[in-house]
Amino acid sequence: MTPPSTSVTESGPRLVAARGDLSGAVERALRAGRPPAYTEASIRRADPWGEDLQLALYLLYELHYRGFEGVDDAREWDPDLLRLRREAETLFLHALRTALAGAPRTVEEAFAPLLVEQVDPPDSVSHHLESEGELWQLREYAALRSLYHLKEADPHAWVIPRLTGRAKAAMVAVEYDEFGAGHPERIHARLFAALMTDLGLDPAYGHYLDHAPAELLATVNLMSLFGLHRALRGALVGHFACVEVTSPPGARRLANAMRRCGAGPAAERFYDEHVEADAVHEQVVRREVIGGLLADEPELESDIAFGCAATVLLEYRLGAHIRAAWSAGHSALRSPLPPSPSSPPTPTPTPTPTPRS
Repeated sequence: MTPPSTSVTESGPRLVAARGDLSGAVERALRAGRPPAYTEASIRRADPWGEDLQLALYLLYELHYRGFEGVDDAREWDPDLLRLRREAETLFLHALRTALAGAPRTVEEAFAPLLVEQVDPPDSVSHHLESEGELWQLREYAALRSLYHLKEADPHAWVIPRLTGRAKAAMVAVEYDEFGAGHPERIHARLFAALMTDLGLDPAYGHYLDHAPAELLATVNLMSLFGLHRALRGALVGHFACVEVTSPPGARRLANAMRRCGAGPAAERFYDEHVEADAVHEQVVRREVIGGLLADEPELESDIAFGCAATVLLEYRLGAHIRAAWSAGHSALRSPLPPSPSSPPTPTPTPTPTPRS
């Protein structure tokens, strides 16, 4: 029997330094092509919200996207890595369910608060950036969000083969728009890369992984967790609907912030596009994707509500982290960005101390 050929990724992002025992086990395993070496004790003491576990999960999930430079593509289905991923994501999912034990369990209760402006309070990141944000803060925000926006809509595509009929047709219609409606230059991830270029950032996929704190990694890991598990298809639909419902008001404020700071036309265009597109998508997702899924599988209603509530929770945690750092004059990143070569000098924020976890 001929063994499967190996294919080493050359164009993926580079692996980053570990932040603890679990991420260290994953990093070393990927670099050396060996099974991850870790102990049950390291799993038991891992903080499900912490830097170590969230980076470990991100590295493991990324194998299902573009992989890492120099890492064999076959590691995507390595049983030892999958076993570690399962243990880590079980901790993360348990922490989410525990934190949301009192959250709404119906779609109506979960989404009702999102349909009013108060879901995004005046001290939110988008309000701050619109009214008084500085260019260095816009650059930090874009660098953080790049870990999602450069794979925008990718994890949600995993739900398509798990839907039927009305829900599937509507989901494909929305994803078609997300991927440029047949025009590669209009793919949302490509529009975000152009935004990054306007801001003097590196638009390479995954470039700012080492800068991203656990709060940001968790928001991306949530999508991967839901997307890779068929049993969580309802939660993924809930997450997608939550993003589409809450996007237009925030995108409008961020477009205003880009204009006020003179970020550039591509920076403005990305958020202007989301004001228009997501206002339509929100209706389609709520009425057709969720409505169709509930018509086919009404037992998934609590999962849809959970996906929405988990998204709100993690976005709140990320926003609180960013605002706390900026209010203290610190960078919200694990290390500040270098100045943009095309922008006037801006104050360099003090790095936020990053505890080991």
